[in-house]
Amino acid sequence: MPSEWPALPYEMWSATCDTLHAHTQVLGKLAVALAPPEPQLQHAALRLSARGWETLPLPAPDGSGALVVALDLRSHQAVAEHTDGRMHRVPLTPDRPVGEVTREVLAAVGDLVGAVQIDPQPQETPWTMPLDEDYEHATYDSAHVAAYFAAATQAALVLAAVRAPYRGRSSPVNAWWGTFDLAVSLFSGRPVEPPSDGFITRNAANAEQIEVGWWPGDGRYPRAAFFAFAFPAPEGLETATLSPPAAHWDTAMGEYLLDWDDVRVAPYPHRAGLDFGRSAVRHACTVSGWDPVLATSAEGVTPPVA
Repeated sequence: MPSEWPALPYEMWSATCDTLHAHTQVLGKLAVALAPPEPQLQHAALRLSARGWETLPLPAPDGSGALVVALDLRSHQAVAEHTDGRMHRVPLTPDRPVGEVTREVLAAVGDLVGAVQIDPQPQETPWTMPLDEDYEHATYDSAHVAAYFAAATQAALVLAAVRAPYRGRSSPVNAWWGTFDLAVSLFSGRPVEPPSDGFITRNAANAEQIEVGWWPGDGRYPRAAFFAFAFPAPEGLETATLSPPAAHWDTAMGEYLLDWDDVRVAPYPHRAGLDFGRSAVRHACTVSGWDPVLATSAEGVTPPVA
């Protein structure tokens, strides 16, 4: 059965990925600058919406209302919009360098809500050129972006279905700027001992965590894939046989993986991704010794409220 889920070979879109990566960092840095997170709860900076990547509504520093900044991956433009209806659009094209787009986006935000300063140093990248001075990264292939966005949307729907029945504390389907990872985290409510000072771990407020997510490929693992892990990693985590059979434990990553290509050629791709997430959560709950009421959510049926 031909799949309607798009192929996403990393080598095809890696140059576009670098440019889009930088653009998303600008959004994430604006989110941090305008709405600093709580000291011990690091919220993801961006969300995947029906139009692409966007910030949550951010308070305007001039007190005039709220602001949202988005990368519209359908119309291929950066958008800054104010709650009073004003809007600026910055085109994303194959030959526009990151530095030029960055300065235009900051100027648009400044016109709407007043000047905003961001840290221009990129994160999670092998380059150090400040974002507002970067003329090296200028590859924006709209066809590659469309394939990525279609895949990310399908993956987000799978993750939302994994999250939906969970009883306990969970995160929405979030993303860390720059990496394109999508993930939903489930928490047991028990604290991790000793507490961690790691950035990612603090997102869970040092609670035990099971995470199921998706990435489009990166330098460590250059294939799109669903992933799953538990933190702290319990003894026996790596011993499961998950569903579907193509799912496997990757020792180097310390995670279960299900390659995107194996999902998209399945007779029912959505079901394949969902089976992976649910079976990973079910196994992780068992070996982590989580409350059975929480673990029951892995079956996709909301357990009764006590």
